[in-house]
Amino acid sequence: MKMTFDINSNDNSLFVTSQCNNKCLMCAQPPLNRDDIDFFYAKNIEIIDNAPNGLTNIGITGGEPTLLEEKLICLIEYIRIRYPDSLIHILTNGKAFADIHYAKKFKEIPNLLFGIPLHSDFSIEHDAITQVKGSYTETMKGLYNLAGIGADIELRIVINRMNFQRLPQLSEFIWKNLPFVAYISFMGLEDTGYSIKNHNKIWIDPIDYQKELEKAITNLAEWKLDVSIFNIPLCLLRSSLHKFAKKSISDWKVTYIDICSTCSMKNECCGLFTTSKTQSPNIKPI
Repeated sequence: MKMTFDINSNDNSLFVTSQCNNKCLMCAQPPLNRDDIDFFYAKNIEIIDNAPNGLTNIGITGGEPTLLEEKLICLIEYIRIRYPDSLIHILTNGKAFADIHYAKKFKEIPNLLFGIPLHSDFSIEHDAITQVKGSYTETMKGLYNLAGIGADIELRIVINRMNFQRLPQLSEFIWKNLPFVAYISFMGLEDTGYSIKNHNKIWIDPIDYQKELEKAITNLAEWKLDVSIFNIPLCLLRSSLHKFAKKSISDWKVTYIDICSTCSMKNECCGLFTTSKTQSPNIKPI
């Protein structure tokens, strides 16, 4: 995590707690049962006070930010005083918004984007990945409640061995049941944290799910939904998918290996996570 903001950085995020009410098998920031909300709240107020002017995007992450309850709203309002026009991107599992009364508290706050993971269209598969029974139902309720207050939602799908086969079905599910989401992001796996512990269950080389990813992306693009690919190097994607790929890895944890130096598309590529224990053996220059 970063403890200062940088005007030149592509990732200025506030880490608000190490606690979480999911236990996702591939979590890059494994949750801790630690009473740290007040500690990080004070730290984050200090970060905001000392941040440079002109920031256009500020993230809020954890852990699970909604565990702050009312303090999350207070933090957002504090950010708004300093940065009234900045986009605030909240990474959350969305479960807290199953409570419509809590969801409505965010209705009048402008320029919020909620980044919420949906691991599968199949509830049993989603819950197996989060390791919390009922999490799918709560997340879906949260998505609908946020849609009901007019919130902007980014749906995030972290691709792994447990869910890659149903990516085409998931794309159809999104189109039919979640057409209100503003963005859909398919994300490559960062092999750190719980992902290392659960390597055999979770890890898959991106080269091995290109057929499923291409079908899902093509479906959503044809249906005029805003779809992107994060955290997957261009050399591991089919050429038809390159236009959807973003330079998404945070500047403080991105790297390019020696073989990348001769790649004609290095400047357009997201690169690799410095934090990943496993890298694809199929990395090659284009």
